[in-house]
Amino acid sequence: MLAAIEAGGTKFVLAVGATPDTITARHTIATRDPATTLAEAAAWLAAHGPLTGLGIGSFGPVELDRASPQWGFITTTPKPGWAGTDVARHLSAALGGVPVGFDTDVNAAALAEHRARAKNAGGDDSGSLAYITIGTGIGGGLVLDGRPVHGIAHPEFGHIYPRRHPDDRAFPGTCPHHGDCLEGLAAGPAVIARWGVSLSELPAEHPGHAIIADYVAQACHVLFASVAVEEVVIGGGVAQTPGLVERIAARARALDAGYLPGGARHRIIAPRLGTESGITGAMLLAQAAAAEG
Repeated sequence: MLAAIEAGGTKFVLAVGATPDTITARHTIATRDPATTLAEAAAWLAAHGPLTGLGIGSFGPVELDRASPQWGFITTTPKPGWAGTDVARHLSAALGGVPVGFDTDVNAAALAEHRARAKNAGGDDSGSLAYITIGTGIGGGLVLDGRPVHGIAHPEFGHIYPRRHPDDRAFPGTCPHHGDCLEGLAAGPAVIARWGVSLSELPAEHPGHAIIADYVAQACHVLFASVAVEEVVIGGGVAQTPGLVERIAARARALDAGYLPGGARHRIIAPRLGTESGITGAMLLAQAAAAEG
């Protein structure tokens, strides 16, 4: 039995199943303090054992270097109480030393979406795919030839600096570190800070839709132009706003102005797996951990 955790800043989604495609039970708990949350997660998973592998896709930043004594930790997160939390080793020990696969929540989602894309293409897992989640924060994951890209740590794509929209120059941004980075301008809290409600609650003709679409489209253009990614999948709560993904795609085409050689092969889409991308990716991490032992 494989076990998976999609560890978010507001909730932990837990799941077990024989394979990533056969989840047999799932449970959601609130993200409270680390000790309470991890103990509750471990207790629910242990009740569904024995487990052969655990996959964790976590909010971050996280430490992904296996050689580091802090591998599997949530590191410098602004979420109160969670900075410096040992997630992977703590849960492995609580579950009898089960092998653990650990990555960011967006890398896990990107991995699942890349696999879904490959299945639709008859098993061809070549090519590249990026996943951007727009919710309480903004994160990005990139998969090349079936493997998540880490680099020295992991991408923090929400913290690039887009050009300011001409109708949005006065807003300082909400990121506690960078102010008007992509996350500080286009994540859920930034929307509420400007207009008092979520993006989906704004009238269809409200200029906020075009402003948020512009910032995310700039991020997509950066991916298309810098790493020639074929697809950008847009997920997260804000991205479920009706028409937003289509607005982003149209704006990205306008920004490109017909220059990039990938042309129509560059696509911006909603997740093929809907809201299941994160937990499915965590199951894939569990499967890989079980195989490696």
